[in-house]
Amino acid sequence: MEIILLAVPFFFALIAIELVFEKVRGTNYYRINDSVTSLTTGVLNQAAKIVSLIIPFTIYLFFYDHYALFQFSQSWLVWIVAFIAYDFFYYWNHRVGHEINLFWAAHVVHHNSEDYNLSTALRQTGTGFLSAIFYIPMAIIGFEPLMVVTVGALNLVYQFWVHTQHINKMGWFDRVFVSPSNHRVHHAQNAIYIDRNYGGVLILWDRLFGSFQEELDQQPPIYGIRGALNSWNPIWANLQFYHQLLQDSMHTRLWRHKLTIWFRRTGWRPPDVIEKYPLLKTDLEHFNKYDTQLSGREKVYALTQYTIISLIALFLMINLQSISTQMQLASIGYLIISGYGVGLLMNRHTGARVYEAAKLLLLGVAVLLLPAPQWLTVSLLSLTFFSLALLAPQRRIAV
Repeated sequence: MEIILLAVPFFFALIAIELVFEKVRGTNYYRINDSVTSLTTGVLNQAAKIVSLIIPFTIYLFFYDHYALFQFSQSWLVWIVAFIAYDFFYYWNHRVGHEINLFWAAHVVHHNSEDYNLSTALRQTGTGFLSAIFYIPMAIIGFEPLMVVTVGALNLVYQFWVHTQHINKMGWFDRVFVSPSNHRVHHAQNAIYIDRNYGGVLILWDRLFGSFQEELDQQPPIYGIRGALNSWNPIWANLQFYHQLLQDSMHTRLWRHKLTIWFRRTGWRPPDVIEKYPLLKTDLEHFNKYDTQLSGREKVYALTQYTIISLIALFLMINLQSISTQMQLASIGYLIISGYGVGLLMNRHTGARVYEAAKLLLLGVAVLLLPAPQWLTVSLLSLTFFSLALLAPQRRIAV
C-alpha cells in the first residue's frame, strides 16, 4: 500500500504531462466525464481494498505458514526471482479474469472505458479478492508475504505508464516487455484483439502461451467492451456484469445452468435466456462512444467532487490504523454515495442536483461533527461551499 501511495504523485504528474501532449498534438483521448469516472472508480476501489485486503493476505499467510517448502533469504537474486514469478502468476490471474464469467465480472470495470489514456490505468476493480488464489503457489514455494506484496505493488505501478496512445511501437522492447502498443491491443474490442496480451510486465508469457497479438496499423483499436456500459456511474461500472450473471441465472429454467453460468467461459449464456433476453452488442462498423454533454460549470463541479473524495480517501489510507471504526465507515460511506451522485450528474439524471445538494449538506454536517485534522476540515468545508455555489442555478441578467 505504501508503494502505491508514494507512486500517486507520479501518476498525476504523468497524467498532467499527457494532457500537455493532448493539447500540443490536438488529440482527443481525454473526456472529463470518462476520466472522472475512471479516477473516481480508482478511489472507490482503493477504499474497497482497504476493507478486503485482509482476505487475500490472510489466505496467502495461511499457506505460507503451513505449507512453505523453503525459506529464502532477502538477497537481490531472490527478489528478482520473486518479481518474475509474480508476473508469471499475474499472467494466469489476468487470463482467467478474461476467460471465466465470475472473474470477468470482477475485472471488467478496468475495460469498460471507451477512452484509453493514463486515467484509464486507475480504473481498477474493488471486487477482485479471489485473485489471491493464483499466488498460493508462491506461498507454497516459500516467498515471504511482504516480499510478494511489494513485488505485486511494483508490478501494478509498472502497468500505469502503458495506458497511453502517445507512445508508438518501441522495437525490441515490444518483443520482451508489456508496452503501450501491446497493452492497447489488450484494451481493444476488435475481434482480432479480444483476449490477447495479458502480461503485466513481461509480454514473453503471451508469446509462450499463444495469447500474443501485435497491434496492426490497418486495425486501429476500438476501446471498451462489446456489452457497453453506457453510464458514468462508478458503482454500476463495478456491478454491471455481476448483475447480468445474476439475472441470467434467475431467468434460466435449468438448475445446472443457474449454478454453472458463473464458472463458464466469459460471454456464455444459457440458450433459453439468449432466446428470451437477447443482449445488444456494440456495432463496431458504426461505433460511437457513449457520451453526455456537460457544461463548463458541471465539468468543474465533477472535478471538485473528485478532489473531495480523493482527500477523504487519502486521509483514510494514511490514518487507517489510528482512526475509529466509526470514522472509517463514515469515510467509506461518503465515498460511495459521492461516486454514485457524480455519476447521476454526468448521466444527466433529472434528480441529480437535488441528490448532490443533499449529499453536500450531509458532508458539511459530518465534517463539523466528526473529529478530523484541521487541514481536512478546512479543505472539505471550502470545497463544499464552492460545490454548492456551482450547483446553484445561474441567474440571467436582462439587458
